[in-house]
Amino acid sequence: MADTTTIRVSRDTHARVTRLAAERHESIDETVRSALRVLRQEAMGRDLAEELAEDETQWLDADAG
Repeated sequence: MADTTTIRVSRDTHARVTRLAAERHESIDETVRSALRVLRQEAMGRDLAEELAEDETQWLDADAG
């Protein structure tokens, strides 16, 4: 880990992340990175589950030929 910084979290959050990292046999950085990835994936899933706008539906239904 070449470049680092510090973030403030509650002692409870720190303990929970530390415990989870230990259970997963990885560093806190790896655990936090994994959690961030899951949050991004959940956001993408919500976006993909939304109804399409009318212009998006027209674009998808357009004749490509």
